[in-house]
Amino acid sequence: MRTFFEPGRDSVLADEAMIATSHPLSTAAGLEILAAGGNAVDAAIAAVAVQCVVDPLMTGIGGDCFALYAPADGPVKALNGSGRAPAAATVDRLKGLGLDVIDQRSPHAVTVPGAISAWCRLHADHGTLPLDRIFARAIGYAEKGYPVTPRVAWDWSRAVDLIGLDAESAAVFLPGGRAPAAGERHAQPLLAQRLREVAAKGAAAFYTGATAASMVKRLQGLGGLHTLEDFESAVDGADWVTPISTAYRGHEVFECPPNGQGIAALMILNMLSGFDLSEGISEVERIHLHAEATKLAYHHRDALIADPAFLPHPSETILSETVTKALQARIRRDAVGAPALWDEPEHKDTIYLCVVDRDGNAISFINSIFHGFGSTRLDPETGVLFHSRGSSFRLIEGHPNAIGPRKRPMHTIIPGMVRKDGRTVMPFGVMGGQYQAAGHAAFLSGVLDRGLDVQAAIDAPRSFAFGGKLEIEPTIGEATRAGLAALGHALAPAASPIGGAQAIWIDHARGLLVGGSDQRKDGCALGF
Repeated sequence: MRTFFEPGRDSVLADEAMIATSHPLSTAAGLEILAAGGNAVDAAIAAVAVQCVVDPLMTGIGGDCFALYAPADGPVKALNGSGRAPAAATVDRLKGLGLDVIDQRSPHAVTVPGAISAWCRLHADHGTLPLDRIFARAIGYAEKGYPVTPRVAWDWSRAVDLIGLDAESAAVFLPGGRAPAAGERHAQPLLAQRLREVAAKGAAAFYTGATAASMVKRLQGLGGLHTLEDFESAVDGADWVTPISTAYRGHEVFECPPNGQGIAALMILNMLSGFDLSEGISEVERIHLHAEATKLAYHHRDALIADPAFLPHPSETILSETVTKALQARIRRDAVGAPALWDEPEHKDTIYLCVVDRDGNAISFINSIFHGFGSTRLDPETGVLFHSRGSSFRLIEGHPNAIGPRKRPMHTIIPGMVRKDGRTVMPFGVMGGQYQAAGHAAFLSGVLDRGLDVQAAIDAPRSFAFGGKLEIEPTIGEATRAGLAALGHALAPAASPIGGAQAIWIDHARGLLVGGSDQRKDGCALGF
């Protein structure tokens, strides 16, 4: 338990239903739906729709979505709502345009957005309230405006120069030539129109007709290869797929399968399962072991993870005991190591929310436009800001994640779900771009190794081994930093808080819901 003399948050307790998001208006919208009799799916869609309006640099209807849904009386299901590249997109085509990489602002970074298809599939299969009721708060904020929250305002202010590179985005997101300050109001009335259309006509309202034609025209005007047929093919583009999982400390941890990086989170957990990470070890050793496992997992992610139709190895192989033991053997307690693939041959910004409803249904839900403000490319006729997920593609012929016709790129966004003895005990997730797989493992280790409650595990100081550096938050003490440097880590102070997280623990024995939401963001957990 924290001391009540110091700033901080406690976990939120409730016994009937709960929602946790990274924005207070999003949490409130979902809670309202739960109170009105809606289920977890209804509340999640209401919350994400609000956040697509009030947190425009992190998410939007022009982005992608993944979800894990755990009905109270059935197995965990995974929904892949990630979009696909245009049919004309090939490595040769883009190389012929003089590209070696796909830049954030490139039209080729824009795959056909998958979020609306995912929302509509999820709602059709598991929702109960009508979409016009579910979207009501989001439509109101889009039309009439909403107060910008402090963390959103801070992030927004840091993106001014980037937004200003696109005149259409600047017109919407830099009113008066600047980013809105905390407490100022901002509106996006065109988004209200899009949500009304989807509520009335479903996903077809977004992927066909005038809205789709306008988006295609805008993308083609930027040099994109998109066609109306590419958008029309995405009406039913979201897929229910079988989740992947691994065992950790007596619990089963579920992730969405590739093309998401959830498999990297499971690889880290598999490696860490061979070490004692309880409160008995030092912070230096804990961070070091997590960093070494992260480097190995991400090395495999970057070489092997792609659209599931192009995976060189099945998930079962990568998560096997043979691979895990080979990787564990490469982790040294006393020194930094270099990552390598288990079989040696080398190969050449986001929001998360979770809900548990009164019937015990749980959903883990993530929606993203990747970089802050995505591609920064906005269609002025529809108000849709396009994501930049296609920048994950490689322009290397033969690479599993090479761009190709109607292919999905590797994704960083990953919802998580935990079960024990066949019962769901926690939907959870960690935002933060590349950090997410490492964040899943660190958060779960806090809960399952150290016995922290969900809020304390979320609040714990963070580090991230990526790109040859060990990024550390300032809450990590000087003695720990010195110890990590002595092991050979190249330390880099975090320029901004590392990620954000939400989780809801279901305490079946006590009939209690325990929710947490990251103080690094503006949001909160609420329940009744």
